[in-house]
Amino acid sequence: MQNKLGDFIRAHRERTTPASVGLAGGGRRRTPGLRREELAQLCEVSPTWLTWLEQGRPVSASGKMLARLAEVLRLSAAERVYLFSLAERLDPQGDADQAQADDSLDAIVAAVGAPAYILDLRWDALAWNGAAAALFAGWLDGPGPNLLRFMFQSAAARGLIVDWPERARRLVAEFRADIGKHADHPAVQQLIADVARDSAEFRELWRLQDVVGREGGLRRFQPPSGGELRFNQVTLHLAKRHDLKLVMLLPA
Repeated sequence: MQNKLGDFIRAHRERTTPASVGLAGGGRRRTPGLRREELAQLCEVSPTWLTWLEQGRPVSASGKMLARLAEVLRLSAAERVYLFSLAERLDPQGDADQAQADDSLDAIVAAVGAPAYILDLRWDALAWNGAAAALFAGWLDGPGPNLLRFMFQSAAARGLIVDWPERARRLVAEFRADIGKHADHPAVQQLIADVARDSAEFRELWRLQDVVGREGGLRRFQPPSGGELRFNQVTLHLAKRHDLKLVMLLPA
C-alpha cells in the first residue's frame, strides 16, 4: 500500500541538514539529514507519533501540525501545497495567500465577457466582474458575499432564480460534495451553523445528506427588469489555488 504522505515527509526530513534548522550536526548519522527525534522536537510532537506518520499508520495530522512541518522542512510554496493535499487538510496559511492573490483574481474575472465570479471553499465570492454584479444584485453588492447565505437568506435570490426550490436542493447537495473532507474546518462549520440557524429550508435539505457533483449546465434567471435570462454554467478550478473556483455563466 502506498504511503505518499509518509514518504514525502521522510524524504524532506533526510534532506534537511541540522545546521539549516539551528542544530549541531555532530555524531554518526546514516544520512546527512534530520533524525526523526530531532524533527519531532522541532515540531513539538512525540517521536513515536512522527514515526507512525512516516510509516503510514492511522494517525491524524492537524493543519497546524502540517504548517509547522512545512516551516521546519523549509518547503517551497508548491511543496507545501502538495503536503496539505496528501494529508487532505486545509492550509491555515490559505487566508494570507488569498490576500496576496486578490489582484490576479480581479484580472481573471475582468477578462471574461460573460458574468463570472470566483468562489473559495466556503463559497465566499472573492472576485467578480461587472456583468456578474449586474446580474446578482442583492448578493455581490453586499458585505462579505457568500453564495449559500444569498440562496437561503435573501429574498432577492428567490425572485431572481427560476425554480428556486429545485436549485436550492441541488445547491446544498453540491456544497456538501464540494467541501468533502474539509467539512470539519471551523470556518465551514460556522457557515453551516449560521445558515441552518436562520433557514428552516436549509436545515431540512442539509439533513438529507444528498451529494451531487457541480456539473454546471443550464441556469435560468428572472431579473427585476423583466425577461428570462438563460446561461450555461461552467466551473473551473484555478491551477495554483485548487480551493478556488472560477464560475462563468455563458449565454445559452
